[in-house]
Amino acid sequence: MSTLNQDIDTIAGLKAAAGNPWDAINPESAARMRAQNKFKTGLDIAKYTADLMRADMAAFDADKTKYTQSLGCWHGFIGQQKLISIKKHFNGQTDRRYLYLSGWMVAALRSDFGPLPDQSMHEKTSVAGLVEELYTFLRQADARELGGLFRALDAAREAGNTAEEAKIQDQIDNHVTHVVPIVADIDAGFGNAEATYLMAKQMIEAGACCLQIENQVADEKQCGHQDGKVTVPHADFHTKLRALRYAFLELGVDNGVIVARTDSEGAGLTKEIAVVKEPGDQGDRYNSYLDVEEIDVSQMAEGDVCFNRDGKLVRPKRLPSGLYQFRQGTGEERCVFDSIEAIKAGADLIWIETATPSVADIAGMMNEVRKEIPDAKLVYNNSPSFNWTLNFRQQAYDRWVEAGQDVSAYDRADLMNADYDSTELAADADDKIRTFQADSAREANIFHHLITLPTYHTAALSTDNLAKEYFGDEGMLGYVAGVQRKEIRQGIACVKHQNMSGSDMGDDHKEYFAGENALKAGGAKNTSNQFN
Repeated sequence: MSTLNQDIDTIAGLKAAAGNPWDAINPESAARMRAQNKFKTGLDIAKYTADLMRADMAAFDADKTKYTQSLGCWHGFIGQQKLISIKKHFNGQTDRRYLYLSGWMVAALRSDFGPLPDQSMHEKTSVAGLVEELYTFLRQADARELGGLFRALDAAREAGNTAEEAKIQDQIDNHVTHVVPIVADIDAGFGNAEATYLMAKQMIEAGACCLQIENQVADEKQCGHQDGKVTVPHADFHTKLRALRYAFLELGVDNGVIVARTDSEGAGLTKEIAVVKEPGDQGDRYNSYLDVEEIDVSQMAEGDVCFNRDGKLVRPKRLPSGLYQFRQGTGEERCVFDSIEAIKAGADLIWIETATPSVADIAGMMNEVRKEIPDAKLVYNNSPSFNWTLNFRQQAYDRWVEAGQDVSAYDRADLMNADYDSTELAADADDKIRTFQADSAREANIFHHLITLPTYHTAALSTDNLAKEYFGDEGMLGYVAGVQRKEIRQGIACVKHQNMSGSDMGDDHKEYFAGENALKAGGAKNTSNQFN
């Protein structure tokens, strides 16, 4: 018996026990509403999606072609439309396709202060608020889709078409939810370990099964693709990793996933000198990357910070801000060190922020990590901060030079020029962009590929195109040809925006609640009928 039919029987029993006061309650209607609300709480979502993500991690360990992907979404509607589109284009399935929540986009688009840079200045509660909003919209997508199936089921019954009725009932019983895992950015924790724990709890309660935290100083935090990044010693960072794990365990999300991100490749500064308990320990190794000068005691000035290294007195280079400087050229080595230590401290996945998208560079670091931790898996930011076209054309140019191919027709510094778009080198570069995720999953053990800010850029691009046409000579045709006609021909569900917003579900409920007295919006005079 299907879950729906089981619920019908259960509610029928409740109705019988309640007696006359429940005479107007239809068990099938109530069971349908229950089916449309599969996940009752955010914790239900977090537990369900954590299990999915763990299964995907195991599948990837066995087969490197089974990497996962996500696109960053800054509003519940954007996340909803993404999942509706995924189901439409990929046989009704959502396998290995996730949501990403970007702290950058929360800062830029969701703060009451208005647009902010990615420096942890936005309200910390806005992050959990967006997690909850995304899942509210995905749950509504489930309810809307099932509502359409229920109406189709009623029509098949009314027509006496038992074959169609059985087909639709099977679709209902095997419905694939729009709810998928989310990788959610908690920045550097928004404060100390206790603050990190409290914020993590709020995000998990909203539905987050995977939390991503970075090793920057919380109050000096910068976007991973900007200058001025300041890291913290491992001991400080690892207390926050443990805070996340405790939050998951307290709330019963035992399979919760922690992503430890290192910004060390581009971070040349640290706020603290690590505590050293014995030579060669974690703190000592962290300090070994500091840029220091050997001095004599007589050279020490008032207020200088100095320490012993291999029996010699050294003074770390300190900026006027009080920050300490790392030696140049140590970024990649520190990323490897950070990643190994984070996994040992309880992280499930690692994230290495890089300056350019290079399979060879990423694989070089991951190969070093995997010498010590063979099953280490990476989350990688396919960032819009990279100029993908220029980077990959320059990589192609360099490959050609190394292979002895003729590059006399190309100016390496000007390869972004549209004049090169139809060239053989551009085609070579585009092929490498196309296969970048599969190649790096195989070569660098990247389990999850994400784009942090894609929908920020698509919103800007589509609005620019519409404004140019609508306010220009095309007038209303700018909207009709550029938007609505494409929606209709591509089968975009939102062309029936009343249905997408929940109008038909509202009519269903009116009928449940008021019966024949229901005043419904979906009648013959509804202009949405023009799109049937």
